[in-house]
Amino acid sequence: MSNVLTRAAAIASAALLATTGASVGVTQASALPRTPTCHVADLDLAVGEPEGTAGSLHYPIMFTNTSTHTCALRGYPGVSVVDARHHQIGTSAIRTGEPVDTVSVFPDDTVTAVLRTNSPAVVPSCRPTSTYVKVYPPNSFQAVQIPYHLRVCGAFEISPVQASE
Repeated sequence: MSNVLTRAAAIASAALLATTGASVGVTQASALPRTPTCHVADLDLAVGEPEGTAGSLHYPIMFTNTSTHTCALRGYPGVSVVDARHHQIGTSAIRTGEPVDTVSVFPDDTVTAVLRTNSPAVVPSCRPTSTYVKVYPPNSFQAVQIPYHLRVCGAFEISPVQASE
């Protein structure tokens, strides 16, 4: 009789598998393909022209995908200013606290993060002018030093990476 029950259970399991594609005790993974994170080797970084508003200067930090594949960036870049001897001038930029999204960067596309500081006319206490802006892309331990003369006055904030408008 136990052979009859075992055989009935096997037939029921086979029927369940045939009709639902599932099997008792087996989990199927249906993971979607994941876009790889952009690495420094995938990117060309640059500082764009500043825009001034209400006593602040906003500098776009531009991340251009120079690879042949789509990659993704999520979060805040690490940003600091350094002198000609590659020594950091003051503290790194602080995060604005804005929510983050994962941004897909297609080949030849550019996304940005916005660096903000005050105008020297508004806040007279400024750091020495930098020779480079040092940028770590989000989730990267490798930095790029972009030749750029930037004078940080008062606030020094960075936004998360976002799609360019």
